[in-house]
Amino acid sequence: MAAAAEPVVAAAAEPASAPPAEPGGRAGARREPWWALLGRVGAAVAGGVVLFAAFPPLGWWLCAPLGIGLITAALHGTRPRRAAWIGYVAAVVFLLPTLAWVRSIGDDVWFMLVGTESLFYAAMAALAALVFRLRAWPLWFGGLWVLMEWARSLVPIGGFPWARAAFSQGESLFTPYAALGGVPLVSFAVALCGALLARAALGGRTTSERKIGAGRVAPLAVALAVPLLGLAVPRYGDEGRTVNIGIVQGNVPGTGMYALGDEPAVVLRNHANETKRLAQAVREGRLPKPDLVVLPENSTDIDPYRDEYARQVIQDSVRDVGVPTLVGAVVAIGDDRRATRSLVWDPVTGPGAYYDKQNLVPFGEYTPFKEIVLALWQRASLVGRQSVPGDKPGDLRMGPVTVGAVNCYEVAYDGTVRETVRAGGTPLVVQTNNASYALSNLPPQQLAMSQLRAVEHNRAVVTAATTGISAYVTPDGKVSWQTRERVADMNVVQVPVRTRETLATKVGALPEWALMVMGAAAVAVAAWRGRRRGERVSGRMRNEG
Repeated sequence: MAAAAEPVVAAAAEPASAPPAEPGGRAGARREPWWALLGRVGAAVAGGVVLFAAFPPLGWWLCAPLGIGLITAALHGTRPRRAAWIGYVAAVVFLLPTLAWVRSIGDDVWFMLVGTESLFYAAMAALAALVFRLRAWPLWFGGLWVLMEWARSLVPIGGFPWARAAFSQGESLFTPYAALGGVPLVSFAVALCGALLARAALGGRTTSERKIGAGRVAPLAVALAVPLLGLAVPRYGDEGRTVNIGIVQGNVPGTGMYALGDEPAVVLRNHANETKRLAQAVREGRLPKPDLVVLPENSTDIDPYRDEYARQVIQDSVRDVGVPTLVGAVVAIGDDRRATRSLVWDPVTGPGAYYDKQNLVPFGEYTPFKEIVLALWQRASLVGRQSVPGDKPGDLRMGPVTVGAVNCYEVAYDGTVRETVRAGGTPLVVQTNNASYALSNLPPQQLAMSQLRAVEHNRAVVTAATTGISAYVTPDGKVSWQTRERVADMNVVQVPVRTRETLATKVGALPEWALMVMGAAAVAVAAWRGRRRGERVSGRMRNEG
């Protein structure tokens, strides 16, 4: 990385004592040679590409700090306006391939999403240009990275927390930090490591520092220490209790936006038949008897509350397997609304307790700004009836345990998963429907999120998907079993039941807020110092005049 960043450094990096621009203009700033600016852009583009490689399906996790380091080196020494557009370029290069799965909806949606999300990176880059003037700036940069990820997880229209730096670390040296401070602390550690690598590449600020190499050795040593310190995070042992969980993946007939097919009940029958196949394997001794069974989100494409045929098909398959089964269904609420529901189905009494999805997918489960959007995009009408969010965590009693139900898109939301665990959910069960995105980079990215959640909360995670990837993730984040995509499959896995809470579960969002406040405070200090310095320069010029 040092070699890639050096052209940028040699020509463009300004020392901390460089004279600021005069108030209201760019006087006092040295014009950067075009070839140095080109080097910055090249480093930003390379950083975006390398950062993308850290995310599944490639999953080269070490590329995350390397990519962030390149982007940081490209930004260092610039003014906020230039840093903003360079940061925007880096974000577009990173997000276009990382969010390529959105193309299943349409290239226009893909471009709009990437363009919007990149604005958050541009804002962060502009603020970073200020904190680079402070000592220990890699720390403040890490705080700004967490602040940026928090903001884009919140707005617009409910936020979009996909592609956070932590979600490239499903199983890496950085992963253990999740048990201390959740996903935000993992993102901070990755960003800090990348910033320290950039600081090492940039070298010392003074001639004496550069001669003895002090400006490179110390930050490089700390950069190497950050991931290694993750090994010191305490691990949680088994508590001597397990539960057998059946996982069913029934597959769907179509692809893309029409993955569920035109013929009704096909998806329902696929999952019912696969449930029966699991029951047969248990009777023949090929699989252990499950204590409960988990089907995916949308495992029935017909509302079992309103349709007697759907109800009978589900009841027949659940009775055959003989244990409580978690069914994923979209159910009607009144005449014009619906809910995405995780429904506990008892082999004797039928449907019972349920959890309604809280974090809904914009333009997938509901249409924001409905009148305007429907007038502009005909595809938006495919949403149909508008979903309404649930308002309670997904703690559902099933046989010998209380599972923590999390529904698909929600696995990316820190608070939703945390509240489910706090409500007593163990193990976590993620029902998902990735049929529209099968064979894209979405399923492996979502699996990496489940790996991080397992470590964050000391809980096993069981994922059931319509088309894959269905999986079992151990509490230490390892994928113990998984399916291939676009096939019908099933299995029974033995899952540890853990009740001990991690520090991350207990303290919740406090580490995130501390890191964000740290980054924001650094910006305020840098801006105040810059203003004071500008006032002194202006006063000196007036006196000399």
